[in-house]
Amino acid sequence: MRTMTAPGDLQQALFLRLKTDPSLSALLGGAGLVERVTATAAYPYVTCGQTCAFDWDSGAENDDDQLITLHVWSKAHGDAETIAIMEAIKARLADAALVVGPRGLTRLTLEFSEHRYDEELLEHHGLLRFRALTQEDA
Repeated sequence: MRTMTAPGDLQQALFLRLKTDPSLSALLGGAGLVERVTATAAYPYVTCGQTCAFDWDSGAENDDDQLITLHVWSKAHGDAETIAIMEAIKARLADAALVVGPRGLTRLTLEFSEHRYDEELLEHHGLLRFRALTQEDA
């Protein structure tokens, strides 16, 4: 029986890597990485969105290959803050190799990013989607 890397384990590893980045911490100021958003959450902050595990060849669920989305939220005037936070996350995670669980290295690649302004919420919203591929130890 093989051990799987759970999406929650991947999220914890990503957040740990991000929390140890002084430049990102400075941009976020305080507790800017949140697992669950509360009504009192201070802006700017980063949350983890949808995570899915998928076998691209067969279409079956497979924890070896996962997509994870990070969301950046800001109420600053202009988009400079959102872009700076996104760039810091990209620098910290793009092409990173993480140890997630007992199986080996999980390599990250940036698949997609965008930022936009939500006129209804009056917030800037950044999205970063990473592909995480776990390679079992030989």
